[in-house]
Amino acid sequence: MIGILAFLHMRFALALILFAAALGVWGTVSFMRRREVSGGFRSSYLLMIALTAVQGAIGLVLITQTRPRELLHVVYGAFAFLFLPGVYFWAGRGSKAREAAFMAAACWIVAIAFGRGILTG
Repeated sequence: MIGILAFLHMRFALALILFAAALGVWGTVSFMRRREVSGGFRSSYLLMIALTAVQGAIGLVLITQTRPRELLHVVYGAFAFLFLPGVYFWAGRGSKAREAAFMAAACWIVAIAFGRGILTG
């Protein structure tokens, strides 16, 4: 069972990096074109938050059975889990340009955090 969860945890991590980078490109292009983020971008961003939560839940189960190489691994996951929804709710209250800039930047930031999580895992 632990082997299956560890496999899923690693595959979700790779999926999250690719998903965050794709959303980062999408959001950056929208910002550079001076367009607001679309409903598709927002729903994809929320899907990334949900996938991060699933990743965290699997990680919590794994941490009860095994230990990561470094505790910093857990910090990167917790950061992403708290940071993404915070940016979503905060950026949505401002101008459309600010929303596009902050949500795109958040995607790039968590892509890096997910990568660092893999390296410390």
